[in-house]
Amino acid sequence: MSPLASGPQGPTTLRPLLTTVLDALTAGAATRDGPLPAGGPTEVAARLREALGDPLPEHGDEDALRTLVQALAAGAADPGDPLCTAHLHCPPLAVATAADLAASVLNPSLDSWDQAPAASELEALVTRALAAEVYGETGQARSAGDALVTTGGTESNQLALLLAREHHGHTQLVCAENAHHSLRRATWLLGLPEPVTVPAPAGTMDPAALGEALTALPGPLLVAATAGTTDAGLIDPLPDIAALCETHGARLHIDAAYGGGLLFSDRHRPKLDGLARAHTVTLDLHKLGWQPIAAGLLAVRDRHDLAALAHHADYLNADDDTEAGLPDLLGRSLRTTRRPDILKIAVTLKTLGRTGLGDLVDQVCARATEFAELIHRHPHFELHDRPTISTVLFRPTGATDDTVAAVRRTLLTEGRAVLGRARLDDRLWLKATLLNPHTGADDLAALLKLVEGHTPR
Repeated sequence: MSPLASGPQGPTTLRPLLTTVLDALTAGAATRDGPLPAGGPTEVAARLREALGDPLPEHGDEDALRTLVQALAAGAADPGDPLCTAHLHCPPLAVATAADLAASVLNPSLDSWDQAPAASELEALVTRALAAEVYGETGQARSAGDALVTTGGTESNQLALLLAREHHGHTQLVCAENAHHSLRRATWLLGLPEPVTVPAPAGTMDPAALGEALTALPGPLLVAATAGTTDAGLIDPLPDIAALCETHGARLHIDAAYGGGLLFSDRHRPKLDGLARAHTVTLDLHKLGWQPIAAGLLAVRDRHDLAALAHHADYLNADDDTEAGLPDLLGRSLRTTRRPDILKIAVTLKTLGRTGLGDLVDQVCARATEFAELIHRHPHFELHDRPTISTVLFRPTGATDDTVAAVRRTLLTEGRAVLGRARLDDRLWLKATLLNPHTGADDLAALLKLVEGHTPR
């Protein structure tokens, strides 16, 4: 009989398996020997198919755990490698990953209290603390705010639009050209009108254009601003946008999936001035929070807005049970079965504290500034602009867009470096998103040298 991970024998069963997993991770990383596997999609797929064999064999293979973990590690893009910088894809903290293992072992499901007694209380405490971090720790805002745990920015943004629709009716979304694609998809999913898009001439929303749009459009209106764009890590002028929304009676949502982590840094928190004036805020701690995926949140200024999510299923939240004091969890998400992602977040917050997390934020922002300076001084590279958070855009001087794209793909195929791409100012740029606090000056220099060496002259 196959052993279980939970129950009295769980720890005894898991210990040797954890050794197998750790050894396989080490062996796979050694095989890869870089930030991602060499060979491109065809070769990587062939190696994985060979390791997997028959996905559902007639008889089991006791070595499957080692084989498949090693194959996955050998074929992974490792966000802990300093040359893996393409996306908002962070290397997770060891303590958060260990907590995630505990969550998997205990396997609470946050759709009813009797499946997750302690986890439901932990989620309530930690989400309200994070809402207080967004909206302030004193006064009425502290008692009124709350947050929901989500799978990431996409779900958080969709929930924000849903709450606006339920609060105001058939809401018109107004956003800038720099807004995340999930907002437009959410209007489609929710049956809302096509968004009205205002210009972002310098990569951020133009307040004057927003003011004109709010004056011309009939209500109800929802403005979505961005604190940390995906392409360049830019932050919209939040105080100006909040003031316009208040003047015109528009609801405000701020997508801070990337930039929300700046809240933990005394040095960088002022960049988020105006955040607390939003009705809803998207946060994503598997970016500038160093959590294993998923660790998204939607903070709400007024927890009464969450009443729109109320839902009844007698086997999960019967009226007599809730009247007797059993917490009703169905209004905490659009999902039913939900794993306790709050545990790894809680462990991280408690282990590092605001100061520890703030130090990590400061480190990656400092590395981005150093990298930008290195590019600025280099005779063969062009810098797009100084970083706002930890994203740096650059390109080889004089290169065509086709060359920029080809250099990126070559480095990917060789498994040498993982760089992103962004089109701004009608040109294609290489994108480095620095989320690894262990990245050093030598790593940054090596990354530039790789790009230079692969650029035709």
